Amino acid sequence: MSVSDADIAFATDLFSDLGQVTSRKMFGGLGLYLDAAIFALVSSEGRIYVKATSETAAMLADEGAEQFHNMPYWSLPESALDDPETACDWARRFLTS
Repeated sequence: MSVSDADIAFATDLFSDLGQVTSRKMFGGLGLYLDAAIFALVSSEGRIYVKATSETAAMLADEGAEQFHNMPYWSLPESALDDPETACDWARRFLTS
């Protein structure tokens, strides 16, 4: 199974306030990039994971986020899926670190 066009459109739109977000399909999922830096993944099931430092990973875990396998990516909290400003805030925490 691979990520759907609808999931790609949703994810890139959700983070559009960051600037020119680009994407690249990989391993059935998708990587999201800003200025050539990957900051998020979209799984083949359409779940969005943001890259996190150890500090932001703990904050995301407190929000109920789950880690993507053994990688430094954590699921976007449910509240951020309906709020582009909140989603972008989570992404910026990694991008500005």
